[in-house]
Amino acid sequence: MERWIERGLFASRWLMAPMYLGLVGALLILLYAFLMELVHFALSIPAMTVDDAVLGALALIDLSLAANLLLIVIFSGYENFVSRMDLSGHEDRPDWQGEVDFSTLKLKLVASIVAISGIHLLKVFMDVGTYSEDKIRWMVIIHLVFVISGVLLALMDWIAMKGKVMKTAAKSAKATESAR
Repeated sequence: MERWIERGLFASRWLMAPMYLGLVGALLILLYAFLMELVHFALSIPAMTVDDAVLGALALIDLSLAANLLLIVIFSGYENFVSRMDLSGHEDRPDWQGEVDFSTLKLKLVASIVAISGIHLLKVFMDVGTYSEDKIRWMVIIHLVFVISGVLLALMDWIAMKGKVMKTAAKSAKATESAR
């Protein structure tokens, strides 16, 4: 009975696969938004100012960062929670694929969110006159919350890693002591 329950629980990981396929759909939606933004950007070239050029480029960067974030979640989430991708011989396989554990995934997510938030802030600062002081203040506060959250997550992971290293060292010392 226990073996059947454990096999059923283990097989339940495949319930995540449709979610990762759904994220591929979200990636397609981001591609569409990127292409629409690129067309809008290109069509505005005749009347474009330097600030407009920078804002347009930032919008494209913002969308590409969001797409990169989706790819990281799709690849590492699938490999960590569903099944390994058998692509070891593929020449285009990213170096990090298969090496991003849950802890690294969290840090990459937070770093991407901070970068996206920073780009949004930069776009606001480039066109500061169209935003209220209150809205800018809240955007800065939210960005700082993301930054602080990222630093705290990294600190927690560092503490956890140090704890594992100390635990391993203690086991080694105990094993050496026992061997004497």
